[in-house]
Amino acid sequence: MTQLHDVSLTQIDHTNQNSYVVGVDIGGTNLRLALTDMSGTIVARWSTGTVGIREASRVVELICDGVDHLLQQVGASRNSLRAISAGAPGITNVDDGIVIATSYLMGWRDVPFRALLEDALGIPAAVDNDVNLAAIGESWAGAGASTRDFVFLAIGTGVGAGIMLNGRPFRGMSWTAGEIGYMLVPGTPERPADLGQPGALETIIGGEGIKDQWRSLWRADSTALPQELTATQIFDHALQGDALAQTILNQTARLLANTIYNISLVLNCPLFVLGGGVGIHPALRDATQEILHKWGTRVQPQLLLSTLGADAQLMGAIRLALDTAQEHEAKTLR
Repeated sequence: MTQLHDVSLTQIDHTNQNSYVVGVDIGGTNLRLALTDMSGTIVARWSTGTVGIREASRVVELICDGVDHLLQQVGASRNSLRAISAGAPGITNVDDGIVIATSYLMGWRDVPFRALLEDALGIPAAVDNDVNLAAIGESWAGAGASTRDFVFLAIGTGVGAGIMLNGRPFRGMSWTAGEIGYMLVPGTPERPADLGQPGALETIIGGEGIKDQWRSLWRADSTALPQELTATQIFDHALQGDALAQTILNQTARLLANTIYNISLVLNCPLFVLGGGVGIHPALRDATQEILHKWGTRVQPQLLLSTLGADAQLMGAIRLALDTAQEHEAKTLR
């Protein structure tokens, strides 16, 4: 079985571990890298902040710095690298390695990111949407490992989905499959979002949307809690009995249940894996599952929390990097 746990450097025999791949998780505020051997065992990690950094070329420079730091940790050179894979927070053309568009945090448009990585490092590279990579990670070594059909729901600042069908990611004709933050469901704005703006669903149940809902309902005489709380703090207080926090939790769970029900009718997937900083909160999972059960319909998908947590996207990037290395090696042997 593939090993995905971190190991101490003293446990590694470098004479037998002379080939590596790198997985990269690009976020709006952080950049995280992991170096693994060809079995997928993580041997080193590195991270840095990306606040205020928008240029793709600058992100590539940071990735190169991180790669060098990783290799220094294991006493290896760049010649030992076989492939690199990166997850971008936006719509990505996987075939051509082009990030078509990212969120406002980066503002990329039609960035040939795979070519930039390959030119900078001289190794095969692959790029995919970060939520798709999270779904790949959960399919490989997480909550979705036991089924070939499931949907990974990432609920953080925004909302997105990674769809796994027959064990493979489904990305859609124009690479936008899973952009569920733009869904129109009861209780959300009734018109599609303008280009570059948050979608209707994520304005309500994304992390920022939940905070906005809290502020809009907050009254000094309705709760003893402060007006500024994060989404997870609101859910924590809901479990502790605060009535206003429970209202927000129930509203979020109802909209999420609507979303899951509608997706289930189309895809008929037996499992939904909840991830992201907001989606992984047990209170949201439990409240949403209860609503689905109360409806008593034939559509009763199982809801599981991500077992990889914040590492889901990174694990997916590692899996994609390993596949990229294997495909490149197969081509050279033909």
